Amino acid sequence: MFPRLEPLLPLVSKPVQYVGGELNATVKDWDATTVRWCLMYPDAYEVGLPNQGVMILYEILNEQPDVLAERTYAVWPDLERLMREHDVPQFTVDAHRPVGAFDLFGVSFATELGYTNMLTALDLAGIPLHAADRTEDHPVVVAGGHAAFNPEPIADFLDAAVLGDGEEAVLEITDITRRWKAEGSPGGRDELLLRLAETGGIYVPRFHDVEYLPDGRIQRVVPNRDRVPYRVFKRTTMDLDAWPYPKQPLVPLAESVHERMSVEIFRGCTRGCRFCQAGMITRPVRERSIEGIGAMVQRGLAATGFEEVGLLSLSSADHSEIGDITKGLADRYQGTNTSLSLPSTRVDAFNVDLANELSRNGRRSGLTFAPEGGSERIRRVINKMVSEEDLIRTVTTAYANGWRQVKLYFMCGLPTETDEDVLQIAEMAKEVIRAGREASGRKDIRCTISIGGFVPKPHTPFQWASQCDPDTVDARLRKLREAVNSDRNLGRNIGMRYHDGKPSLIEGLLSRGDRRVGRVIERVWREGGRFDGWSEHFSYQRWVDACAAELEPLGVSLDWFTTREREETEVLPWDHLDSGLDKEWLWADWQDALDEREQDDCRWTPCFDCGVCPAMGTDIQVGPTGRKLLPISPVGQGSPVRNPALTAGD
Repeated sequence: MFPRLEPLLPLVSKPVQYVGGELNATVKDWDATTVRWCLMYPDAYEVGLPNQGVMILYEILNEQPDVLAERTYAVWPDLERLMREHDVPQFTVDAHRPVGAFDLFGVSFATELGYTNMLTALDLAGIPLHAADRTEDHPVVVAGGHAAFNPEPIADFLDAAVLGDGEEAVLEITDITRRWKAEGSPGGRDELLLRLAETGGIYVPRFHDVEYLPDGRIQRVVPNRDRVPYRVFKRTTMDLDAWPYPKQPLVPLAESVHERMSVEIFRGCTRGCRFCQAGMITRPVRERSIEGIGAMVQRGLAATGFEEVGLLSLSSADHSEIGDITKGLADRYQGTNTSLSLPSTRVDAFNVDLANELSRNGRRSGLTFAPEGGSERIRRVINKMVSEEDLIRTVTTAYANGWRQVKLYFMCGLPTETDEDVLQIAEMAKEVIRAGREASGRKDIRCTISIGGFVPKPHTPFQWASQCDPDTVDARLRKLREAVNSDRNLGRNIGMRYHDGKPSLIEGLLSRGDRRVGRVIERVWREGGRFDGWSEHFSYQRWVDACAAELEPLGVSLDWFTTREREETEVLPWDHLDSGLDKEWLWADWQDALDEREQDDCRWTPCFDCGVCPAMGTDIQVGPTGRKLLPISPVGQGSPVRNPALTAGD
């Protein structure tokens, strides 16, 4: 497609994002492959390229000799308009092939606000929006990512969805597709989808019927084919060391949101934060070994030239060998420009020795912590067991050791929340400044508070909760700003960033909606909805109007899906999709939240019977192993000496 695309590029912003050719990108011979995947992260290139999930699947698929995988991202409205005018279809950035020509179109959703971008891509690709209208000439559209744990709002647009880890799932889908094609595509598209569905680990919405009660609630969700199971299970990759991807991380051509090489050091979390879907759906904890991490860092740096390594997970400082990992890596790269970073760190997992190792080869920028709730009471409700004393002690140590900036993450609109719970955020920030000034003897320290709106998510104890309405959230944020500014001496050192409550309400609709919400998404898209995760493109009124037009004739509404509290016996839209968590356990934890009762981390205490380990036939991985990272011994070109940090076959 490039000869048709190239004349349009001088007319759009950031044309470099559409040209491809990144370091470590792969272009394979189309005719030499049997199964062809197009992978999409439904957002702009700068957000999508660093996405680890897409990068991992891209590499795994391209390692298969007869498989080809290319990438596509959402195009900005300026290019979309020109593509429509000049009849240029949605294209891949690798070889600029039309997306509609591929066998499989995999879309990874980290957030539900990317749904309208998927519709743009389908439409530009010439793929019918509705799965029911597609033929064998169209790709099979497969959704993955965290939002796929409730794909019902986009069920009409999907052929299939994968719950959980994708490494083994994409190879299984590829194998089923390969065999079906080799047999001459018997039974057409329907037979291929049936073969996918009968595995039990791939959800095909068209093979499940939804029946409703007169009051709008779901009565039941049942399969409509004999070969289709009632429940679909999630995929879990247990041995992370067997999947050391990405081995050759992509290096973006244009500025991206993460300018670093990232290594996922473990998956899963058992801290039990009740708001956190990611922690609930990725159980059990699976650690990558210290040697495996060292080998991935070494190989990734050599392949990319990045100078920062992000050690990624939901709570990276909880790795049982995090101290040895950071010291070993800091020792290895002593005297180089290679720095280490951890994303948001738990207050109770942080220590200054860890922070010093992270900053040894880099600059001391800021430290980020996530107390999530302003008051002790609300932190008990959400099971974020961090005391204000812990926080003050930690930041005092940080400021005393040379750090100048701390960022604190909170949420507004949590279940049972009051104005007072939110106003406590201001008091906490002021106390941080006071303690920091005293510890450092300086006035120029900073504390930034960043606040997001709470969205109840499926497969969490809060899946039954009512969502706070935007007016209440916005009123509390205004009061918080006034409280921060009430003392100018301290307030001038406190930054405040927040999102208003309106996008969160729409995210809540898409998060807990059922198939009836699909018509809202389509109407919003037809009326111009694009890039809803970007504040400058998001239109709350467009969503409200679409909900009124599409949902109210059906007897439900935007409020019905968001601000309504659910009863224990209600059939939830995702109940037939098995995350491994026992629904009775989730309900009991919801009741504990209302009673302000905390629950310990089951990784270090007796089992709480959440259901995951027996359902998976596995157990939580608990370290430490006691092994250390070996120093790197430089070897000459052609030397037979192998690096001890690398395993055979690298």
